[in-house]
Amino acid sequence: MLCFRGRDELRVYGCVVVIERHDTDILILGSGGAGLFAALHARQVNPDLDITLAVKGLLGKCGCTRMVQGGYNVALSPGDSVERHFMDTIIGGKWLPHQEIAWKLCETAVTRVRELENEVGCFFDRHSDGSLHHKAFAGQTFDRTVHKGDLTGIEIISRLMEQVLATPVHKLEEHRAIALLPNVSGDAMAGVLLIDMRSGEFRVVRAKAVLLATGGGPTMYRYHTPSGDKSMDGLAMALRIGLALRDMEMVQFHPTGLLGGDDTRMTGTVLEEGLRGAGGHLLDGDGRRFMFEYAEQGERATRDIVSRAIYDQMRSGNTTPNGGVYIAMSHLGPDSVRERFSGMVKRCADSGFDLATGRVEVVPTAHYFMGGVVCDPDTRTELHGLYVAGEDAGGAHGSNRLGGNGVANSTVYGGIAGDVMAAEIDVAAPHQAVDEARIEMEVTQALAPFTKPAGNLNSIREQLLEVMWDQVGITRTEDGLRQGLTALAELRTRLLDCGLADDNRVFNLSWHDWLNLNNLIEVSTAITHAALSRENSRGAHYREDYPEEGALETSYFTVARQLSQQLDVQREAVEFTIVRPGESLLGPDGAPRETP
Repeated sequence: MLCFRGRDELRVYGCVVVIERHDTDILILGSGGAGLFAALHARQVNPDLDITLAVKGLLGKCGCTRMVQGGYNVALSPGDSVERHFMDTIIGGKWLPHQEIAWKLCETAVTRVRELENEVGCFFDRHSDGSLHHKAFAGQTFDRTVHKGDLTGIEIISRLMEQVLATPVHKLEEHRAIALLPNVSGDAMAGVLLIDMRSGEFRVVRAKAVLLATGGGPTMYRYHTPSGDKSMDGLAMALRIGLALRDMEMVQFHPTGLLGGDDTRMTGTVLEEGLRGAGGHLLDGDGRRFMFEYAEQGERATRDIVSRAIYDQMRSGNTTPNGGVYIAMSHLGPDSVRERFSGMVKRCADSGFDLATGRVEVVPTAHYFMGGVVCDPDTRTELHGLYVAGEDAGGAHGSNRLGGNGVANSTVYGGIAGDVMAAEIDVAAPHQAVDEARIEMEVTQALAPFTKPAGNLNSIREQLLEVMWDQVGITRTEDGLRQGLTALAELRTRLLDCGLADDNRVFNLSWHDWLNLNNLIEVSTAITHAALSRENSRGAHYREDYPEEGALETSYFTVARQLSQQLDVQREAVEFTIVRPGESLLGPDGAPRETP
């Protein structure tokens, strides 16, 4: 059992609130690829550590890694190289990635994918000669995406879960983190405040190291791929304690989200990148192929370009019955499509489409968040004792993530975080004293909706979806962004006045919907401020009033930070520590250049 220290009582809104107290050495928030790898690696470094995993849902059954379809980018094939993977990542990110972080991602992916197979137990698709099969993904100059059919994430998470369940790692399932807790002086992490969703009670877990790996989840857009429980919790908590967040304007839209109409929750779910990589065609409402009007790579252009092209078709009105465009695969042979993309064929059939022989309606869908907490290549943040990995971390992808780099990023940096945390914490040192005033403030804020008259949370959520899609979406303007900020401020006021009908905290999903919306509005506001600050167009961020990308040599990234009640956004120059614009690590033949 987790080390139990006792119970305290707070008086909030005239009622007594019980706070359970626990201690652990390492607390990991999140159980996706980053969190599970961190737990395994920390135990490998020091088996005597007390490690705790806290997850909002059920271990191995929630989060975004499990939903990965496409695959895992790694340079293993003859002719490919870490240098080539790195250059694709930098160019795909429009020269905004943190180059040391991107290099370590590409370099360590080679080790990590072998670890997944040989130690974790994953089975990836292979050629008849036994070598790993690599499929084509858009935006890359080499086929390097390792996969398990089109359900790669389930394979990775299932095997990781089995490994973690075989260890004495403590599991706090259905526990949502609501606040990062610094020490009294504010210069180091001391612990985390959580809600046990099953009982509605609060828990404070002190830890000598905390890993923020809750995942992203831009579910504030009309069309989105993550499940509804994803609500940017990690970034919202980081904002509230004043941490620096970079690239907050960079929201990736996957070009091909299933569009089944308003009456199905399948709308917005991903039809994977491999469909376009394999040669799928995008067609407008008249059945005309249009992508070569926007990019010489056609459908295999990067996600930002394809999403904008589809959105342009949508605005022109030349659309499908549900307002999107079509993806067609039948020209590749129905039997081949069924064999190579069985999961996608079944998903489309569930919504009344036949991917193998017909056309499927698609729409760009909010998929991934390139922004995140500022950290170094060893996952350390500016707050001592707080580490970050996966989609909560900024820097690896710049302004656009390559398909297949997401799950690679989570597993690579989850493992690194586990190694670093286990090596750096002092087991013999006492736990830091938690700032008790912050605990009281956070509990009071979390319980605020129980003191208000019951309201309509769904109407607030619906308006948030519309505001972000229309004003802060695939294309942006200054007027639209300012309208978005005004609307977000109004939504926040409405939410703070909106109460709950049921005052029982036991598995009160309306309460957690309220907390989700609060986080989404806070992060949406940061996205909008950062988008207003960036007066050019890079990758996923496109300003119709500033359509030029600007000089690559003077590239900058945005840094947002909550200062008291004011959100501050600054610009910091990109450091070209490995390669500069106009240069390459590759020779004319695509092979790595020899270092002098």
